[in-house]
Amino acid sequence: MLKVHHLNNSRSQRILWLLEELGTPYEIVKYQRMQPVPFAPPELKAVHPLGKSPVISDGNKTIAESGAIVEYIIDTYGKGRMKPKTGTDEYWKYIEWMHFAEGSAMLPLLMALYTGMLGDAAAALRPRVDSEIANHLSYMESAIKGHQFFVGNELTGADIQILFVLEAAGARLEPYPELVKYRARMQERPAYKRGIEKGGPYQLMSR
Repeated sequence: MLKVHHLNNSRSQRILWLLEELGTPYEIVKYQRMQPVPFAPPELKAVHPLGKSPVISDGNKTIAESGAIVEYIIDTYGKGRMKPKTGTDEYWKYIEWMHFAEGSAMLPLLMALYTGMLGDAAAALRPRVDSEIANHLSYMESAIKGHQFFVGNELTGADIQILFVLEAAGARLEPYPELVKYRARMQERPAYKRGIEKGGPYQLMSR
């Protein structure tokens, strides 16, 4: 059975959501962030050299990186669902959003988290970080306006990837009404709620 190495308040929550959407059987191995600095515990190093989550184990395969995991699960268990047909215009838009979520959108949000921890020492960086976050959120706001999903007319892996970004944005999302509605819509999905129930308390450290 597919095994998800799940760290609280992390990207691995999106993997549980995906598996619940597909109805794929899986097992959860839970890990808890350390205190007072919320790093992943050292036990994850035994699962994957990076010591991060999510990581999945499926037979003799161990896969890290949430985007790669989403692709693997959809290709292996999706039965044609949650991904546009290869080579179509929608497919390439899907690929773009899949990479955008972690390749562009998450970086300034993480920088905002870390600079917030540094306090006044990071004051010079904050305007640049804030402008990049606003740039990305504006781009996503325009893209979702008039649509239920980021690609096509059904939920895809791109939505699985992007929602975590919008959750990490926290209150920064308030000036973007279409994204606020989209985030709420996704969080009301029964599969999303089942993932939260199984994964445990979920609160991202957005700033």
